[in-house]
Amino acid sequence: MLEKLVPNFELESTGDKQFDLSSNAGKCLVVYFYPKDDTPGCTTEGQDFRDNYEEFVKNNCDIVGVSRDSIKSHERFKVKMSFPFELLSDTDEVVCELFGVMKMKNMYGKQVRGIERSTFVIDEKGVLIREWRGVKVPGHVAEVLAFVKSQKKQ
Repeated sequence: MLEKLVPNFELESTGDKQFDLSSNAGKCLVVYFYPKDDTPGCTTEGQDFRDNYEEFVKNNCDIVGVSRDSIKSHERFKVKMSFPFELLSDTDEVVCELFGVMKMKNMYGKQVRGIERSTFVIDEKGVLIREWRGVKVPGHVAEVLAFVKSQKKQ
């Protein structure tokens, strides 16, 4: 999918909104997929994006987080963590499938289907320009930010 136009998608968003990818034209977008609200790794990743949010904005880039959790769960998580960006609910896994992030994972010795932590950068024209799959949280947001900044210089 890399270097390809991302098909438009819409998802229910925190803030009582509907997110529409096409309305993001003109700015870069980081879409990060995470397994579950209010779990340790997902909380740390969200906090890292939160703590660097202003740097992303300075580089004409917005951020959205996506999981299969409900909007109600997302709203609680967003408020609790003071996230300045929206969280999108993909309960039907339509966008998860579009980005190919649904995987079989081992949880406590059992195979379960869930979101593989992944991050995608979509440019101002809606083209996917970078992806990270199977993300390990420590240092990840700094790497994404460095990539976004490098795009400004080109």
